[in-house]
Amino acid sequence: MSSNIPPTIWDRYQLVWGKQTYIMGIVNVTPDSFSGDGLQRPNSASDETVVQRAIDQAQRFIQDGATIIDVGGESTRPRDAVMISAEQEVARVIPVIKKLREVLPSSAIISIDTYKAEVAAQALDAGANIINDTWGLRHDQEMAAVASQYRVPVVLMANMRGSQKREIVSDVIRFLVGSIELAVQAGILWEHIILDPGIGFGMTPDEDLILQRRLGELRSLGRPILLGTSLKSHIGRILGGLPPEERLEGTAATVAFGIAQGADIVRVHNVREMARVVKVSDALVRGTYTLS
Repeated sequence: MSSNIPPTIWDRYQLVWGKQTYIMGIVNVTPDSFSGDGLQRPNSASDETVVQRAIDQAQRFIQDGATIIDVGGESTRPRDAVMISAEQEVARVIPVIKKLREVLPSSAIISIDTYKAEVAAQALDAGANIINDTWGLRHDQEMAAVASQYRVPVVLMANMRGSQKREIVSDVIRFLVGSIELAVQAGILWEHIILDPGIGFGMTPDEDLILQRRLGELRSLGRPILLGTSLKSHIGRILGGLPPEERLEGTAATVAFGIAQGADIVRVHNVREMARVVKVSDALVRGTYTLS
């Protein structure tokens, strides 16, 4: 699948759209991730141990094929997630980001998964390169200014939690258009905007499926698409109620189909396995492959 979207270039990094699907590996520095992969184990691990776990995981992800490491300090699971203060979130993610910047290859891109401007700014100062905002600049009015000031790419995610929905694809497009307007008004470069449909954020399982089935309609917005379906609940429901640790094959199906629909980045927990899915999908969809 070719793309007429110009590359996103900043600092010493660039993402060239249409030639490959980029993999974003998830590093959850939380005790309550829905997937059970949170590195912050309650009452059991020192800060040093958590940082080392994050380093080990991120290094493995890079070796397995990830281009972007997404570091998050607050769970966004749909049920029973504990909201934490900016200070708590900073305490979780900043030591990890600082150490990752030291040990990862210079080509590795670090993303901060937060909707708080203060956390984003401190993360960027510590070595992060992208903001991944799960509220599309809507939760914290200062977030757009931070992204503009630091001149970094920002992922704008559609979040339907608490929204009055009518037709899910149109609802998501309207949300993203509004977030794009906020970004542009704040001076964020058009080339720095990445869109995420927000699968699983305030949607029913049926809406999740409809949105992914019609993901290609988001291409009309003219920006690259990040898809995050990894281990999510609608996959488990399709598979008869399987828990997150048994949703790997289902995730693979959503990743392959998402690439066929136009996804440019896939955000995943299982990088090694999904890198293989991406490689074959890119060969089929984009015609990019090397036979050994």
